[in-house]
Amino acid sequence: MTFDELFDDLYPRLHRYCTRLSADSDMGEDVAQEAFVRLLDRKVEGDPPRLRAWLFKVATHLIRDQARIRENRSRLLEENPVTLEAGPSLDEVVERREMEGRARRALDSLDERERRLLLMREEGFSYREMAEAIGAQSSSVGTLLARARRRFAQVLSQEEGALVNRRIHEGAS
Repeated sequence: MTFDELFDDLYPRLHRYCTRLSADSDMGEDVAQEAFVRLLDRKVEGDPPRLRAWLFKVATHLIRDQARIRENRSRLLEENPVTLEAGPSLDEVVERREMEGRARRALDSLDERERRLLLMREEGFSYREMAEAIGAQSSSVGTLLARARRRFAQVLSQEEGALVNRRIHEGAS
């Protein structure tokens, strides 16, 4: 008997068996197909009654394994319930992006050395490391950093003031 003949003869019965055993038609179909795939992969040979017994045995084990997996998942979900956290609202996302844009523009308006100092400080660099990176004296990094912070805050404040004025103007229109 060829594989095609075996499949045509046994698949409908195996599918029905799997569906009844699992109480799920989709799972029954998946398991019946998987049993036949394993028959091919393992090159199981024998007469039709032996192959039929092998297929039904494999299918039974697959359904049992699927049931065990489902039970484990259910148990884990009961023990560790998944709670969906609400993400930020669209307004919050837009506001955050606007704020990031203002900060980026303020940072871009600084000269290269000021920008590097602020970014290195944010990353936890020491004054000595910053001094080496920009080619300055360690003793001057504090002053340079303070100036950079002041300029950044000044530009950011101007950006925010312009935004407030724009919103006031749009509201009046």
